[in-house]
Amino acid sequence: MSKEITIDINEKLCKQCGICASLCPKQVLEQSYGSYPKVVNPDACIGCKLCAMRCPDFAIEVEVK
Repeated sequence: MSKEITIDINEKLCKQCGICASLCPKQVLEQSYGSYPKVVNPDACIGCKLCAMRCPDFAIEVEVK
């Protein structure tokens, strides 16, 4: 049975610092300069929540079902 993982990025809270994308061990998130991070590889997500834990703005929510 596989886990269902959803990643939500709140653009109203995000300041586009890039911490989430740079820390993701599976390159699930991608961000280019001047833009918000995007979930580009959701199937690779292992649900570690490192992106959410290190976000200084609490702009990312990872839900593992």
